[in-house]
Order: sequence, then structure tokens, then C-alpha cells
Amino acid sequence: MHILLIGGGWSNERDISLKGVQSIHETLIELNHDVEFLDPAYDLDKLLARAEDSDFAFINLHGSPGEDGIVQSMLDRIGCPYQGSDTCGSLLALNKAVSKEFFVHYQIPTPAWKFISSAPKTQGEMEFDFPVIVKPNIGGSSIDLQLIRDNNTLQEAVSSLISQGDQVLLEEYIQGQEITCAVLGDTPLPPVMIKPADNSDLFDFYSKYTPKAAQEICPAPIPESLTQQIQDLALKTHTVLGLSDYSRTDFMVHEETPYALEVNTLPGMTNTSLLPQAAGAIGYSYQELISELIDLGMRKKSK
Repeated sequence: MHILLIGGGWSNERDISLKGVQSIHETLIELNHDVEFLDPAYDLDKLLARAEDSDFAFINLHGSPGEDGIVQSMLDRIGCPYQGSDTCGSLLALNKAVSKEFFVHYQIPTPAWKFISSAPKTQGEMEFDFPVIVKPNIGGSSIDLQLIRDNNTLQEAVSSLISQGDQVLLEEYIQGQEITCAVLGDTPLPPVMIKPADNSDLFDFYSKYTPKAAQEICPAPIPESLTQQIQDLALKTHTVLGLSDYSRTDFMVHEETPYALEVNTLPGMTNTSLLPQAAGAIGYSYQELISELIDLGMRKKSK
């Protein structure tokens, strides 16, 4: 097939996207596909024409314009199949406050939160028990994620994000073990336990992307009953948000209760990323995983 590989983009997760692009590109070539790369940051005006001449688009974008559904909308309009969720599911999952509304509505445990869309006019707008997690409402890779323990630092963190044009999510800090669980097709994969190597309280951007800064253990060494509970919840978040093909939900587990934090509709896809690790635990090679994602995307078109 002639595959249009779409990566890069203009979000602050651009560099992370491009790391995954390299692994995917090499694998698509190994699978005997004809691959053309397009970066929307430079060639957005060429996307429709190139997609129209392609058999399939493989999307590896983080943030806008991939996880917000923009690229998916463009591809849908011209009938080019792609892997992953459609525009609606992508947008619902990217917006953390909206996702959490769905979690509560469908009785999926999630930490308490407060959504802040503009600079607070009174101190009361930011009342929250400390410690508290502060993060952009839209975005991923734990960029600008902070654990805040006092009011002055909270005001500074919120003001900084608002000044950058971000909306802000204040979230109850759940002390526990971070576990992430992916779904492939309609099947939840083995959960992965994430342990920052420095025993810090936060799996932040540094822990995620600095070599040896965190341990990723798959399958997670947890009781079978807890594994089943996390897998059931991962599949439920995937379903209630209307997602397709694959996703990965991050949880914090406290006293045997998993709390859903957020859902990734285009998870990291380097050879060593979390979803490929989880797929590998049930026998998928990286090549087989890429092939399966293409098959899943093509099946949507046939329906």
C-alpha cells in the first residue's frame, strides 16, 4: 500500500511525535509499504492532495492537529482510511475536564477536579485541598504538570498556564501507584506499572523521557483481581468516549482502587513505548502491532 505517514505537527509534543515517526517509518518499509511522510507544520496545504493519492494514512501526532481530531476530519472528508479514533472521540479524550465529566457520568472513579478557563478574579476560585496537581486541560506527555503544596505556588502555576493561552485543570492528588492500560481493538492489554527511579511522587515529563528515569514493568506485578479491574475500566473509558482501534488510559491506584486520570487516543509508538510493550506481553512484535493497527483502520472503511 501507499501509506501517508503524518507526524510532527505544531504542538509542544512535536519532538516526541517525530521520535515515534522514525520507528513507524522503518517498520512500514520493512512491511513492504510505499511510505510518504507529511508534517502538517510545514505541509498542511498539501495534506488533502497527498491523502487522496494514498491508500491509508498512519497518524502519529500528539496534541493539535492530531489528537484534537483536525487531521481525522480532513481525512474523513476525502475518504482516506486511518488508524485510531474519529474526530469526536479524539476531541472528547483530549479535553481532560470533558473526559472526567464522562467518567463521572458512567461511574468510572477519577480524582476530584476543578476546571479553570480564565485568570481567577478571586482566591476562592482556586480553593482546593493541598497537595494538588496542576496541569493544562489540553495536552499530554506530562508537559507543565506540577505537584503543588502551597497557595503561592498554586497561583503562580495557574497564572503561568493561563498566560500561555492554556485552560487549567486542578486535580486532587492521589498518592499511590501509577498504572497505565492500553486497549487494542476491543481487547484490554496487560497493565504497565510505572515507577519513577528517583522515588519521586510524580511521573512527569522528565521521568517519561529521560533514559532510566523511570521503570516500566509489564505485566504490572499486581493481584489478578486488580489487573482485571483496571482492564475493565480501560475498556470502559475507551467505549464511553467512543474511541476506535486503540487507546491507553492512565490510572493512579490507591488502596486497590484505580482512579482514571486521562486517556490517550494516539499513544506513543516508538519500539519501547508503553503500548508496544503491552502488546509485546501478549505476543505482538512491533511489526505485527503496526500491521494490526493498519488492519483495524482499514476495517472501519469497509464498514
